[in-house]
Parts: sequence; structure tokens; C-alpha cells
Amino acid sequence: MTVERPPADFGLLAGLTRATFGTGQRLLGLERIEDATKKGVYRATFDDGFSAVIYVWHPSENYWPGAEVPSDHADPFSPASGLDLFRAAHTRLTDLGVRTPKLYLADAGHEHYPADVAVVEDLTGPTLEEVLAQQPDRALPVMGQFSRAIQAMHADKATRFGKLPHVSNGGTSHGSSCEQVVLDRGLADLAEASARVSQISGARERLEDALRERAAGLSPRSEYGLIHGELDPGHVLLDDEGRPAIIDIEGLMYFDVEWEHAFLKLRLDDDYETLRVPGLDQRRLDFYTLAYHLDLVAGPLRLLNGDFPRPEAMMEIVESNARAALRAATGQAPQVVTVLGGAAAT
Repeated sequence: MTVERPPADFGLLAGLTRATFGTGQRLLGLERIEDATKKGVYRATFDDGFSAVIYVWHPSENYWPGAEVPSDHADPFSPASGLDLFRAAHTRLTDLGVRTPKLYLADAGHEHYPADVAVVEDLTGPTLEEVLAQQPDRALPVMGQFSRAIQAMHADKATRFGKLPHVSNGGTSHGSSCEQVVLDRGLADLAEASARVSQISGARERLEDALRERAAGLSPRSEYGLIHGELDPGHVLLDDEGRPAIIDIEGLMYFDVEWEHAFLKLRLDDDYETLRVPGLDQRRLDFYTLAYHLDLVAGPLRLLNGDFPRPEAMMEIVESNARAALRAATGQAPQVVTVLGGAAAT
């Protein structure tokens, strides 16, 4: 059963926008943008036709169970949510010349709202996902620009892996290497997925063997590139000049760039070819792809333990990635994926 979360306080956010833009504009409306799961995202419209987006980092806006527990920034895969992560990412992307919505105001002192908030540029889209599906002729130059942005990020190197502000402040992350961190995470995701998906449970041993075999023989690296962490075409908006702008940037971290490329290939399929670059380690890509499939089974099911209001979309992700993981490990994909506590996906 889903529960509609109460919206953010209009009067308080009106005060926030006055502090941001002055008193010459009057806030007319707030529209919650429904895709967010970790923070509240609101489109603010004003009486002169201007609009902006407000981010609200508050537990009441976070649909992930356990959101009230503080995130451990030394864990590369701890929840990527918070104004500190956002500001660090925004500054770094701006310095690298990578387009992201402009930041108008950030308030960590709760002067205007009882939570961390930020006011940013409103880019109404379309998303890159929509352009690829509906305007393929327009997509080619956009993908070229997107590729250059990705390469600019990945060319920013560090000698430690982990979340951007943690590494930038001299911190050392948990784990001995990227591949070890991913293996540990993959095994945990496999355990979660096995408890909920019958077909994953039946193939658990083969899936674990596949994970361990793909991780075996990978040598730790001493240099890592800056990656987004969840870079898919839905996290790219076109601005008024048609340039791609990257959003949902809190997860920026230094890591194996193959982790990013595995996700891009998974999400873009044939459209990924424009983004392919030489020098990637195919063994890492194979390992990380399988780990991603398991994560995209366990993660959405974890989200659905709460009151996320759009379970159908999450179940579609569970279904497709369960099949992909089973196909990779066993050579076969079931026609029906049976989720315990949920419906059988056909």
C-alpha cells in the first residue's frame, strides 16, 4: 500500500525564494517532480513566468527505508544524498566545464526551511532518454556533447577511490579496491535478491560463482576517474541551447570508470556506441555489469519495502535485471520472474 507524502511547506519555500531572488517575484505554485526518491524536488513557478527548482533534503522526502540513519561517506556505496555531497559535486563539475543546473542558493543552516535546501536552475528538458526515443536525428550531436562531458569527468583523477568530498578532504574509503568493494556489494545484493526472487534463489550458487570468477584476477589500480555513479539518459536534461546538463549529481565519486561505462551500456543499449572509448578493461566491464544487474534487483525491492508510490516501474526494473543476471550466469532467462511478497512478472 502506498501513502501520499505531504508536500513541502509552501509558505516557508516562498520565503526561501524571496531570499534567493528578492521581492520582485511572487511564488505562484509548487509542483513536486515525482521521479526523485532521496530528496524532494519541486518546480517553483512565479508570477512573471520565471521558474526554478528547489531541492529539499529531509527524511520526509526520502522514500528509502532507513533514510534517517546518517550516511557514512567512507563507504563509496552509502546513500548519495545531502547538500554537502551536492555542493561538492556542483563545484567540481563547474570547474571541469561540465554543464549542470546553475546553483542560485544553498542553505545548510536551516535559516529558511527545517532541512538542507538548494535552489537551482530549472531545465525543463527534454531528457536525453526522451530525445533518443523521439528525436533520433537530434540525438547524435547531443550524444557527442554528452560523450565529451563524460570524458572530462573521467579525466579528473585521484589516487584514492570513494565519494568526492571524502577523497578531496584526504579520506580513505572502506575496502581494499574498487573490485573488492563491488564484489562485497554484489554478494550482499545476491543475498537480498535470493530472499525475494524465486529464480534468483534457485540459481544463487551459480550466480555467486559467476561473481567470484569475474572478480578473480582483477588487479587493484592506483588511479581512479571521477564518475557520476548513476549516469543514465534520464539524468541528463537539455538546456535552452540544446546542450546536455547532468543532474542528480550527489553520487559523484572517484572509482573505476568501467563502473560508469557498465551502467551506461546497460541503460543505453545500442545507443551506447557513441560513448565507447578505447582502453576500457573488458573483464571489469563484464564483472561490473553482472554486479549492476543484481543491484538493480535488490535495490528496487529494498525501495519497495517502504511507501514508494510507483511500484510498477520498480517491478519492471526488478524483472528485467533478474532475467539479465540469470542469463549472464546460467545462459538462460526465465519467462516468469516470481517475487515473494509481490506479483509474478511475465
